[in-house]
Amino acid sequence: MNDAGTAVLQTPGWTAVGVARPHESAALHVLGQAHYTDDIPEVRGTLHAALGLSSKPHARIMAIDLVPVRASRGVVAVLTAADIPGANDCGPIIHDDPILADALVQYVGQPLFIVVADTHDNARRAARLAQVTYEELPAILTPQAARAAQSYVLPPMRLARGDAAAAFARAPHKVSGELYVGGQEQFYLEGQIAYAIPKEDSGMQVLCSTQHPSEMQHVVAHALGLHSHHVVVECRRMGGGFGGKESQSALWAAAAAVAAARLKRPVKLRADRDDDMLVTGKRHCFHYEYEVGYDDQGRILAAKVDMVSRAGFSADLSGPVATRAVCHFDNTYYLSDVEIRAACGKTNTQSNTAFRGFGGPQGAIALEYVIDEIARKLGRDALDIRKLNFYGVGERDVTPYGQRVVDNVIHELVAELEASSEYRARRQAIASFNAASPVLKKGMALTPVKFGIAFNVSHLNQAGALVHVYVDGSVLVNHGGTEMGQGVNTKVMQVVAHELGVEMARVRISATDTSKVANTSATAASTGADLNGKAAQDAARQIRERLAAFAARAHGGNAEDVRFAADTVFVNGRELPFNELVQAAYLTRVQLWSDGYYATPGLSWDASTMTGNPFQYFAYGAAVSEVVVDTLTGEWKLLRADCLYDAGNSLNPAIDIGQVEGAFIQGMGWLTTEELWWNAGGKLMTHAPSTYKIPAVSDCPQDFRVRLFKNTNVADSIHRSKAVGEPPLLLPFSVFFAIRDAISAVGDHQVNPPLNAPATSEEILKAITAVQAASTA
Repeated sequence: MNDAGTAVLQTPGWTAVGVARPHESAALHVLGQAHYTDDIPEVRGTLHAALGLSSKPHARIMAIDLVPVRASRGVVAVLTAADIPGANDCGPIIHDDPILADALVQYVGQPLFIVVADTHDNARRAARLAQVTYEELPAILTPQAARAAQSYVLPPMRLARGDAAAAFARAPHKVSGELYVGGQEQFYLEGQIAYAIPKEDSGMQVLCSTQHPSEMQHVVAHALGLHSHHVVVECRRMGGGFGGKESQSALWAAAAAVAAARLKRPVKLRADRDDDMLVTGKRHCFHYEYEVGYDDQGRILAAKVDMVSRAGFSADLSGPVATRAVCHFDNTYYLSDVEIRAACGKTNTQSNTAFRGFGGPQGAIALEYVIDEIARKLGRDALDIRKLNFYGVGERDVTPYGQRVVDNVIHELVAELEASSEYRARRQAIASFNAASPVLKKGMALTPVKFGIAFNVSHLNQAGALVHVYVDGSVLVNHGGTEMGQGVNTKVMQVVAHELGVEMARVRISATDTSKVANTSATAASTGADLNGKAAQDAARQIRERLAAFAARAHGGNAEDVRFAADTVFVNGRELPFNELVQAAYLTRVQLWSDGYYATPGLSWDASTMTGNPFQYFAYGAAVSEVVVDTLTGEWKLLRADCLYDAGNSLNPAIDIGQVEGAFIQGMGWLTTEELWWNAGGKLMTHAPSTYKIPAVSDCPQDFRVRLFKNTNVADSIHRSKAVGEPPLLLPFSVFFAIRDAISAVGDHQVNPPLNAPATSEEILKAITAVQAASTA
C-alpha cells in the first residue's frame, strides 16, 4: 500500500490517474448530443412558466391587477404567494428570501407571481401585463450607503491578532485609503431552469440545473409542505455554474414545483437571459477602507481593513462569503498585528451569492493593492515587497485566524516563475519602452496566490458515492457532485478506474440524483473532486477488496497480494481478465456494488472568535502579466501572461490546465470589463450581453503560458492532488496591477493611481487624469 492507502499496481506504466484524458462528455459537447435540462424530452401535457417581476427597488405592494394576465393568450393559471402550500422561502441559511414577494418588494426584478401557460413565449408575454400599484420606500443601493445607514443583513464580524494600534504607533510609515471592487455576473451559458414533474402519492421529480441538488430537494419539500422523501432532484450536467446555481437555483426549482403541484401537470420554468440577470445575485462588490503601517524596507508591521459588501436584500450566502474574505485578506503574507472587519451591507438589489472564489478574491485583492502602493512609495519593485512579506517556513507561518501554514511553497513557486518569465529583463525593457513612448505605456506585475480549500462550515465537508460493477465487468458510478463543465465526473471516473484497475472505457457516471446519494453538499468551494473522489475511491476499494479475497480463495495466495491493473487481475502467478473474475465472483454471490463515504478530517472553526483550522490545505500559484495602455483612450491589451499553479499531484493535467486558463480569463473579466451598473431607480441596466462585457477570444493574450508546479499535497487528499476550481481566479490580479503599473508610468511612478475595479477604459482614464494632475501639482 502507498501512503494514500491505495493498492500499488504491478503493471509497469499503467495508471488511470495523473494522466491527461479528455473530458468524459467532450465528444457529446462537440456533437451537440450532451443533454442539458432544457434538452430532456418533455412529458405530455407539459406547461411553461414565467415570473412576473417587480419594477421598484423598495416598496409596499398596494394592489396587483392580474386580470389582464389571466386573460392573455394561452394562460392556464397565475399563482401568487398565497398559492404556495408550504413555506414561502428559499433562503439557504436565514429564512429571509421569499419565493414570491408578499406585500413588500425589495429590489427591481423580485418575483411577484408565476404565470403558467401553454408555451414559454405566451407565459413570458403575459407576465408583463400585470398592473401593480406601489407605495415607494427609501432604497439603499450601494455598500457605501449601507455602511452609512448601518444597514446590514447580518451582524458585522471582526478578526484581530496582536495589537494593531500599538504596532501602528511604532511604524515609521503608513499608507491609508479606499478601494472599490465591483461584482460580477456568473454568465453561465445555460440559464436557470427547472422542470417539475408530479409523481404518484404527492411525489415530485425536479430536473434542475443546480450545483446543490440536496438543497433544491429541501427547498421544494418545504415549499410544498412535504417531506424530503417525496422529492427527487436530478441534474446530469450544467452549462456552467460558477456559484450562481448553488443557492440561486432554489427560486426556480420551487416556483416550477409549486405550479406543477397546484395544476397536477409538468411545468418547465426557463429563464431568459434578461430575466435571469435581473432576478439572480452575483459576486459581491466590496468597498474597503484600509490603513497599513510598514518599515523602511517595506515589511508590513500593522494592518487594518474595514470591508463592506453589497449583500443585496437578503442574507443568502453573504455571511460565509464575508468569512472567506476575512480569511483571505492575508493572501501569501504574514501579518503580525492586524484587525479585519467585514460587514454585509443590506441593499435594495439582487441578493448576491456564491461566485468562483466565494469571497476569497475580494479579501486578497485589498492587501495586494496596499503592497502595490507601498512599493511605489518606496521606489521599489512590488515583487520585492511581496517576497519580503511572504509567510515563512517554520516561522512567521500562522495565519491571523490561527491556522499554521504547513505546506508553504510560495517562495519556490514564485522564484521559478520569476526566472521562467524573465521578469527582471522584461522589467528593464518596459522601462526603456515607456521612456520613448509618450502615449502608449506598458506595465507588468507578478502576483501570488494562497487559497484555502474546504467549506467554511465544517459539516459541509462530506460526500457519498455508489459504485456498481455489473456482471460483464462494466462499472457505473454515482456521486453527490454535479458536473458543470469543470471535469469532476472525469476525475471521479479516473479514480474509480484506478482503484479497480480497469480502463476508463469500462466506467460510466450517471446523473446526480438525490434518490441515490442523500444529503450531499453543494459542488462548490473547490471541493468537488476532493470530496467525491475520496467517496468513490472508498466504494471502489471495498469492491476491489471483496474481489481480491474471492480471487485468493479461488486461485490461492493471499488477498493482499492480488493486484488489479489494465483490465487484468494478477493472482498467485496467474493473469485473469477483470470481467471473467467478476462473472465468477457473481456466481459465488460476492457483492459487486458498494457505497462510499468521506469526511474531511482535521477541520475546525469557531465563528464567535473567527479562529480555527477551516482549511484542509492551501493551493498556491502566481502569474505575471504584461499589458499596454493607450493613455489617450483608456484602451488596453494583455500582451503576455505566464501562470504557474500548484495542483499537487494533478489527477488530470489537461483538465487542470484548462481550469487555470478559464479562471484566469474569467477573473480578468471581473477586474477589467465586467461592470455591473444600477440606475438611480435601482434597476440593473447591464442585464444582457449587449450591455455586459465578458472577455472574448480577442481579449486572450496571444502569448499565454500556463504550467503546473511540481508538488505533492502534504494533506491526504485524493491521490495527493489539489483543487483547481477557484484558486486560479486570483491569478489575474497580475493583469489589474499591470494596468495600474502602466498608468503609474504616466507620472514616472511617483504617484499611486487611484484605480478601482473593474478597470474599464473609463476608470483607466480617470486614474490617468488623476496621476497627471498630481504630477503637475
